Amino acid sequence: MRPVIGITCFLRDTVYGSWHRHAAILPSAYVSAIDRVGGTPLIIPPAGDMTQLLDGIDGLVVSGGPDLCPDSYGQKPESMTEEFYPEQDATEIALIREAMARDIPFLGVCRGMQLLSVMHGGHLHQHLNTTPGHEAHGGFDGVETEHQVAAEEGSLLASLMGTSITVNSTHHQGVADAGSLPVTAVAEHDGLIEAVERTDLRFCLGVQWHPERAGHDVLYSALVDAARG
Repeated sequence: MRPVIGITCFLRDTVYGSWHRHAAILPSAYVSAIDRVGGTPLIIPPAGDMTQLLDGIDGLVVSGGPDLCPDSYGQKPESMTEEFYPEQDATEIALIREAMARDIPFLGVCRGMQLLSVMHGGHLHQHLNTTPGHEAHGGFDGVETEHQVAAEEGSLLASLMGTSITVNSTHHQGVADAGSLPVTAVAEHDGLIEAVERTDLRFCLGVQWHPERAGHDVLYSALVDAARG
C-alpha cells in the first residue's frame, strides 16, 4: 500500500477561461513530488476542523502560501506585509499540533516551516528586504534565486542531503527565531534560518525553500518512508 500524504492548500480568487471563482488551490509540483516517491497525495483544504482528516493519512505536508497573520507571533502588520488569513493560520496550527500529538510524519515547506516555528514560540521577519542583514536574501516579487545552506552535522537534514545544500529562494518573510525548535540549517551568506526539526518525533522537518521545485525529492521520499511506519 502506498502511504497517504495529506497536503494543505489555500483559498484564492482565481480565473480560468471565462470563469472567476474562489478556489482551493495548490501548485501541482507538491502532488507530483509525493506521487514520484511512492505516496498517494491527498489535498486538504483550509476549512473548519481539519484534525479529523488525520485519521485517513499517514503523513502530512504543510505547503507554502500566504503570509502569516502577525498577531500569531505578537506583532502588528508592517507596511509591506501581504494579505493574510488568520482563520487559515488557526486551522493549520491546530492540524499541526494534532499531527505532532499523534507522531504523524511531518514536512513543513516555506510557510509550513514558519507555522511550525511560530507554534513553538518563534517569530518572523515580516519583510526581509527591509530587515538589516537580510536585505539581499533574494526571492522577492516572485523571482526565484538560489543560495547555499549550511546544515548542522548530525541533523536529519544533513543525513539526507549533506551539510552544504543549494536551495531555491522565493520568500519575502523569514523566521527570526524558532522558539523552542532546534535550528538545523542557516543560509551561508546571511545566517537566516532555513531548517528546523523536532528530534523527539519520528519525522518532523521544516525547510524554508521549496524542495518540490529544487529537485530535492529525497525530502519527500524520506517523509513517505517514515509514513510507511
